[in-house]
Amino acid sequence: KQASCIQYRLVVRDANTLQILQLYTCLDQIQHLEWSADSLFILCALYKRGLVQVWSLEQPEWHCKIDEGSAGLVASCWSPDGRHILNTTEFHLRITVWSLCTKSVSYIKYPKACQQGITFTRDGRYLALAERRDCRDYVSIFVCSDWQLLRHFDTDTQDLAGIEWAPNGCVLAVWDSCLEYKVLLYSLDGRLLSAFCAYEWSLGIKSVAWSPSSQFLAIGSYDGKVRILNHVTWKMITEFGHPATVNNPKIVVYKEAEKSPPLGHLACPPPRVAAGPLTSSESKYEIASMPVSLQTLKPAADRANPRIGIGALAFSPDNYFLATRNDSVPNAVWIWDIRKLRPLAVLEQLCTVRAFQWGPQQPRLAICTGGSKVYLWSPAGCVSVQVPGEGDFQVLSLCWHPSGDSLALLSKDHFCLCFLEMEEGMRMAFGQRGDCT
Repeated sequence: KQASCIQYRLVVRDANTLQILQLYTCLDQIQHLEWSADSLFILCALYKRGLVQVWSLEQPEWHCKIDEGSAGLVASCWSPDGRHILNTTEFHLRITVWSLCTKSVSYIKYPKACQQGITFTRDGRYLALAERRDCRDYVSIFVCSDWQLLRHFDTDTQDLAGIEWAPNGCVLAVWDSCLEYKVLLYSLDGRLLSAFCAYEWSLGIKSVAWSPSSQFLAIGSYDGKVRILNHVTWKMITEFGHPATVNNPKIVVYKEAEKSPPLGHLACPPPRVAAGPLTSSESKYEIASMPVSLQTLKPAADRANPRIGIGALAFSPDNYFLATRNDSVPNAVWIWDIRKLRPLAVLEQLCTVRAFQWGPQQPRLAICTGGSKVYLWSPAGCVSVQVPGEGDFQVLSLCWHPSGDSLALLSKDHFCLCFLEMEEGMRMAFGQRGDCT
């Protein structure tokens, strides 16, 4: 199933046909929606009203309303069991845990407002929460079955920016803000296993990602490099640079290029804004000859949050590949071979890369640049696919179906389902969106 919201309406559709299955009406505009893990319930957060409404797919007449009252609401999410909701109040005063089964309420104090302050283990047994009290950073680990505190310990960070469990649930990664380069690795019982610092006195960590096997931790830094730590010694085994000029003959550089119009076609293309995404014209990939100079962006030195460093990185589901984007080379996506610890390919787009995501079942990477195309890479090669339809459908973000057979492409006001059919190519269906999940 597929859910989307349009102002105060929640629409549930069949994920293959987009046929409407259920319509729900909320009390106000929906700012956030989320499926429960078993897909039996949908959470709708109405932050302006401090409300959460929950709807049942099995029993459409059943519904639940949670009102945080004067405390307000800034975030809401499901617990892994799909029967508890965690609401974060305004100013991060507390997290309220609501049970749909027993109607009981639990409170967790001092949650820290940071980039990634809450993380569950993949098996759903434990919750790790970043806290800030008495001007120091702490981490609390809770048992999700009864929300009892298991461990509480302080972290050697100046301003904790994020935490994330390894996929196997055995190690918790904690990293500091960009002002100090520090990654701390803790065991489930709160013991410090290792600390890593690559350099000092410069902007530090920008992105962090675990490999699905928990064997590697990739750290993207503001110096334009990715450093890989191993799970045995927690030492760095390699670092990946992102040079503006590629001259390694073992790297395949795919450059996106506009397709030439067919003979007899109007010679003058329609005007377009030079800095904006390509819309109507189709494109293809060409393999560039070495050396290749990638388009670089000179960051503004007098502004906060400079566009430098590794802003996005993700491992493929089979652990074989790592995709990265250096924000100072915004049009390029790098693909790294993790088995050989070397660069494999670079995809240089005509426009800035907005988002990329690996398919959940196969090493297949989907990329969007804010234009009317979606790009797919696999070890066999890459392809540019035009999104059909009237007008310009600008793909701003994308999301894979858990089966890996289809993609949801999201523009500002609409969404498109893209079906990957190996024999017939790709099939697409459209719908209206306010938000989509």
